[in-house]
Amino acid sequence: MAKTLFVFSAHFLIFLTLSPFSLISISAEEDDFVRPMDRKLLGLKKEKLSHFRFYWHDIVSGKKPTSVAVVPPPANSTTAFGLLDIHDNPLTLGPEVSSKLVGKAQGFYASASQSEVGLLMAQNFAFVDGKYNGSTLTVLGRNPVFNKVREMPVVGGSGLFRFARGYVEARTHWFSPNSGDAIVEYNVYVLHY
Repeated sequence: MAKTLFVFSAHFLIFLTLSPFSLISISAEEDDFVRPMDRKLLGLKKEKLSHFRFYWHDIVSGKKPTSVAVVPPPANSTTAFGLLDIHDNPLTLGPEVSSKLVGKAQGFYASASQSEVGLLMAQNFAFVDGKYNGSTLTVLGRNPVFNKVREMPVVGGSGLFRFARGYVEARTHWFSPNSGDAIVEYNVYVLHY
């Protein structure tokens, strides 16, 4: 009786595996995982290209720094290799820190090169002004800080920048070797809806 039950169970499992009902349920599960969508359902219209220009203020000195080293580099490093710095830097319309605030650059940079001062930048530009208030752009890339112009990719965004892509060009406007403070001009070219 046990042998007959085993043979019946094995045949029943094979039947279920090869049954059209099981094939239908598998493809139904696949259809539930991904499906094409009409972009209009998300309010996506024509994609546009925008250019933003603002100044990034990296303030590491004073009583209220906006950028703090959480992992210092080794004392013998000439490139600050190993440094990890978290920042909440003001983004302003002009190069003066007192000019109009349009957002904050929130993220980190890490010194990731042993041969030059080359930073890994991971930051969100969180806008606080105008129609972009509450929207963000995300930048992730390499920043060789002593190059005149550094290019980094825009890898996404939120709010009005959903599905964003593009790049930034960073140019040092001012740097103090004594304090370590810097002002960097950012030109952002972004495709978004």
